[in-house]
Amino acid sequence: MPPGYAPADPRGVPSVLPPGGGARNWAKILDQTRCIGCHACTTACKSENSVPIGVTRTYVKSVDVGMFPNVRRAFQVTRCNQCENAPCVAACPTGAMHQRPDGIVDFDKSICIGCKACMAACPYDAIFINPEDHSAEKCNFCAHRLEVGLEPACVVVCPTEAIRIGDLGDPASPVSATVYRQPVHVRRPEKETRPKVFYLGAHKATLDPLGAERPPGGLYAWAGQGDGHSHVPSGHPGQHNSQAAAVVSYDVPHRAPWDWRVSLYTWTKGIAAGAYLVPLLMVLFGQLSWSSTLFRWVGPLVALGALGATGGLLIWDLEHPERFYLIFLRHQWRSWLVRGAFVIGAYSMVLAAQLLASLIGSVGLSQVLAVFGIPLSLMSAVYTAYLFAQAKARDLWQSPLLPPQLVVQALLLGSAVALFAAEALGNHVAGHDVRMGLGDVAVVDLLFLIGELALGHVTAHTRLAAEEISWGTYARWFWPGVALLAVAVATPLLGPVGAGAALLGVLLYEHAYVQGGQSVPLA
Repeated sequence: MPPGYAPADPRGVPSVLPPGGGARNWAKILDQTRCIGCHACTTACKSENSVPIGVTRTYVKSVDVGMFPNVRRAFQVTRCNQCENAPCVAACPTGAMHQRPDGIVDFDKSICIGCKACMAACPYDAIFINPEDHSAEKCNFCAHRLEVGLEPACVVVCPTEAIRIGDLGDPASPVSATVYRQPVHVRRPEKETRPKVFYLGAHKATLDPLGAERPPGGLYAWAGQGDGHSHVPSGHPGQHNSQAAAVVSYDVPHRAPWDWRVSLYTWTKGIAAGAYLVPLLMVLFGQLSWSSTLFRWVGPLVALGALGATGGLLIWDLEHPERFYLIFLRHQWRSWLVRGAFVIGAYSMVLAAQLLASLIGSVGLSQVLAVFGIPLSLMSAVYTAYLFAQAKARDLWQSPLLPPQLVVQALLLGSAVALFAAEALGNHVAGHDVRMGLGDVAVVDLLFLIGELALGHVTAHTRLAAEEISWGTYARWFWPGVALLAVAVATPLLGPVGAGAALLGVLLYEHAYVQGGQSVPLA
């Protein structure tokens, strides 16, 4: 055996990698001119890493390109892209997704809480929840093999040597020579993740998730992709895909990571932010006194209750709810899930202190708390925009209008709560002021809502998500939400009826927005 070879692979194939994983900047070449679509890499990966049925770390997507008789089937080996600027690492609240010194993006299942933020952040739909251990998982270049000088399982079994791995920093590496001297491509370069999985000779219709149409009837090779509201079909839904005469023939099922609980969380959090903020602003503008029941008791109590519901929904949505405390004990500060948790925690302490001030009748303490309460309530409303912005996979959520829109929604929800409370308490003066303000805020929210979807969209992903919300699957939530918000505009005349319409209208719109944003295929 030549010098520098590692011990023989258990399958009888010698490794060409230095023992101990000496390469420090791992990268892969996927040569699609050699790929025959045999799926050996998929089965080898499943066997090597004990991947359960129904999920995959790697698979071979195929697209039929052309018109009969001039037609061909193009393949794309699909997996984690081992990004140098990995969005999943930044989004992970506990550091379970992390980047090793050799550049591999790896995962630690023992501290994964199953929040699915990494899934939402990945522009390549490469991360999944293992149905057996309920932790996030993906391709990690078979790091356990690299560490002992063996090649990844997919590299070993590929019959045509279409998969190669090497060190980008080593000029003598065949992978380095290919990347720097030949026309290779990466998937979705506009996401600026700097992937280290390079494609040689791949057809654009396979690399672009919208490059090919969905097959007629939704029938893919061998099987359909399943049903369910969270299912995201592969390919472009219409005739305007980016490549001529290209149809997806095989892809694995994909599911949106965040379900209705996240939609509901955005609503309860908006109520929590607005229920305290609106009475406080009324006090500051002279419409309420510091000693009013609406400010001293109703606002803090409703806000704390809504915060409790928010926390309950977030924990319920975790795959490992028993590990939720790791957000605070093993926090990774770049994650907006962590930052939001600390903001909500601080806001809840201000609310509790305000109830204490109300109990002892201290106006001075209430005034001091207001200094902290205003920014914390605003941050509680707004941080979700930055959490969604970390989901780089979803273009719709990258809108700069989202932070001010969330503030407006918090004011709308808080005004609705304040109106119900004022009517119940018999405070007709405050009720009149809230009625007028709620109608005005509803107008602003409607303008945001319609403008977000009606204005021109920069990317195809944003446009398709907006169409799915306004005319597709989620239109049954969107248009009733719009109608109810239009009713809320007439709150000065309708009173509590308008307030109820505002609460329900925001809820319906939020569900359409959160789910519709996840409806565009990524792989």
